[in-house]
Amino acid sequence: MSKTKFGVNTICTHTGEVKDEQFKGAVSPIYMSTSYAFEEVAVKRYPRYFNTPNQEFVSKKIAALEHAEAGMIFGSGMAAISTVFLAFLKAGDHIVVQNTLYGGTSNFIREEFPKYGIDFTFTNGYSVADFENAIQSNTKLIHIETPSNPLMTITDISAVAKLAQAKGIKTTIDNTFASPINQTPIDLGIDIVIHSATKYLGGHSDILAGAVACSEKDREIIWNVAKNLGGSLSDFMVWMLERSMKTLKLRVKKQNKNALKMAQYLAQHKAVKRVYYPGLKTHPEYALAKTQMKGFGGMLSFELQETYDASQFQKRLQLIKPSMSLAGVESTMLSPYLTSHALLTQEQRDALGIGKGLIRFSLGIESLKDLKADIEQALQSLH
Repeated sequence: MSKTKFGVNTICTHTGEVKDEQFKGAVSPIYMSTSYAFEEVAVKRYPRYFNTPNQEFVSKKIAALEHAEAGMIFGSGMAAISTVFLAFLKAGDHIVVQNTLYGGTSNFIREEFPKYGIDFTFTNGYSVADFENAIQSNTKLIHIETPSNPLMTITDISAVAKLAQAKGIKTTIDNTFASPINQTPIDLGIDIVIHSATKYLGGHSDILAGAVACSEKDREIIWNVAKNLGGSLSDFMVWMLERSMKTLKLRVKKQNKNALKMAQYLAQHKAVKRVYYPGLKTHPEYALAKTQMKGFGGMLSFELQETYDASQFQKRLQLIKPSMSLAGVESTMLSPYLTSHALLTQEQRDALGIGKGLIRFSLGIESLKDLKADIEQALQSLH
């Protein structure tokens, strides 16, 4: 099916379906086989080759949503991002990495790249000048994340893409927080889009997966490494992901709405010191976010006043779940200091502004008044 002919909700619902030719069922059948014929077939299928029927077809949905030629599905977001990096970097190469990004990605780079002889530079900031200043003669890749985890910084996607194109450098972006509903970076010049599909694409806190969208040429390069690293996803999980993506736009639109209203509410709250959300006019990159995002996302972070203990506050919540991960239909909170950025050193966390009082808030699809009431009772119970 065409990736431009249909509306987003139609793509979510129908693109990437596996047709049930035998029984004419309304949903995709699951092909659980790990062994397929090799003679007189157009495609030699094998789960580790990322080409079982379910793997192949859900990748079409991901590609269509990201306005890409091709897609791939992985066993986790880190499987996707590590495979992409290793597909385009070798010993002696250099990568420029945005300084504000997911802690797992940062830890992978710091821990693993020295073993491969790959050089890396984390930018001092996230302006275009910061990326340009970090480029070296052997730079082969620039990686960005916007909105970033957990401080919701916004990077100028188009400007970074143009910078990289002028110098013949490949670009990758972690588009997890935005989702393709809010942001399509390939339209802005980025080469490869990466997702933790565990988050918005899955959306129900029951799937661990990763996704990549790119050109057919780049997919071939990534696939040649992926089949050796083995980060494939089981067909049952692939089927669950395809099912979940049918409601992607419906879920994300509600989460966008809840997050914007919640950010406005928290920004005026006497117990709150600061709110990080690109949809607030007080956000330093609000104007930029408006130009490259269709919605501001369902994620925000905030800091309570010093008189409130962030950990105790989360323990007093009754409806909002103090829980790892994000982007489910249920609202969750966590402390990045103890979770997503726990692998960083204290010095690294301090440099990024990730303190013990910072709380990351993933808005679900609940009634906003109920979420506010839960926050109020939790705060009141502390005093």
